[in-house]
Amino acid sequence: MGSSSDRSKKKVQLWKKAFIHFSLCFVTGFFTGFAPTTTTASFFSALHVFARVNTSLPPELLSPPAPFPTSAAPVESNLRDGRQLILITTTRSDDPFSVAFLQRLAQTLRMVPPPLLWIVVGARSSAPATARLLRWTSVMYRHVTYGENFTDAGAEAHHQRNLALAHVEHHRLTGIVHFASYFNSYHPRFFDEIREVEVFGAWPVAMVSASRKRVLVEGPMCRSTKIVGWELKDLSNGTVMSRTATFGAESSDGRESESTARINISGFAFNSSILWDPERWGRPSSVPDSSQDSIRFLHQMVLEDEAKIRAIPADCSRVMLWHLHLPGQISP
Repeated sequence: MGSSSDRSKKKVQLWKKAFIHFSLCFVTGFFTGFAPTTTTASFFSALHVFARVNTSLPPELLSPPAPFPTSAAPVESNLRDGRQLILITTTRSDDPFSVAFLQRLAQTLRMVPPPLLWIVVGARSSAPATARLLRWTSVMYRHVTYGENFTDAGAEAHHQRNLALAHVEHHRLTGIVHFASYFNSYHPRFFDEIREVEVFGAWPVAMVSASRKRVLVEGPMCRSTKIVGWELKDLSNGTVMSRTATFGAESSDGRESESTARINISGFAFNSSILWDPERWGRPSSVPDSSQDSIRFLHQMVLEDEAKIRAIPADCSRVMLWHLHLPGQISP
């Protein structure tokens, strides 16, 4: 009797345990249904929404993006397409605004279709800071330095430009050279235009001075696509003066000579092969090397043969480059 009663009690206890276990599972499942959706559910629902969005997009937007090309690839492909290399040379000074404006110029050059090479020349003392700035620009560049000390900013800028041309000549970098100032602003189509230059190209440059509240436009006078002279326009009073062209230096206050029209250093471009193959362009074979003054050689060529200069734009009717003049600034 005792053994049978013990067995019945054990059966009852087993049923109770089973019932309690079942009840706990039921309650857990019941309340789980009211809980927020899990991460997995959210993930699959997001995939579902993404699939529905994809079906509404045009096919060309759904194709995978092309891999980012290496620095050498665009140069080769674009040269095959006939797109000339643009060689931008920039001088570097200790002007307090130079870093900010150099960064702004870098942003402009990033938007120019390749191939483009930026040659930045600066003193060896400022080389580390300049190198750090150039590394993040995503522009293909070469950094040229020198150890000489200068007390005259204009003479230093002239020396820097000659160093840039010596670098171009030494490495036979074939392309169109433009002396860019980091105080320049450019029309979006400017760089497309100078790629069409064969020998020389020239264009109007607007000199903007906030402190003097005036705008001067200096550059070529055109008859159709031909350059027939040089002029200076003062847009603040509407006067136009036809003058003899020169590459004379600008004074420290930004004033121009009354007898000549200064051709802005940023107002012309040229084919770099002139530096090492002048006979190709009808010049004597005596070419200035790195120990001579290449800048003066180029100035002489521009002033002697206007017929070979390409007007940019074709009728010189539009300003595509603006130069901001700051008080006490020597144009870099």
